[in-house]
Amino acid sequence: MKRPGIKITLIDRKGDAPCHRGHKVGDCFDFDTERGKLCPMAMHVAFVYADILRYGGNIPGQKEGEAIFCCPDADTINVFKIERTD
Repeated sequence: MKRPGIKITLIDRKGDAPCHRGHKVGDCFDFDTERGKLCPMAMHVAFVYADILRYGGNIPGQKEGEAIFCCPDADTINVFKIERTD
C-alpha cells in the first residue's frame, strides 16, 4: 500500500524580519523529495504534523488532512499549511 504524500506550503508571514532561509509566501515543498530545501527549524515542527497526517490522524480544530503551523523563528513567523495528498 502506497503511503500518502505530504505537501508543505508557505501561506503567510507575520514577523517583521525576512526569512533567513529566503522562503517567500507561495513556496511549496514535497515532504519526501524536497525536505532538504525547507528551513530546518520549520521542518522540525512540520515533521510531527507530517507523521500524524500521513498515518491517518487529524489535528483537532483543523480541516481533515491538513494543518496550519508556524516556524519557531520569532522574528520571521512563517505560517505553513501542511496537507496530505492522497
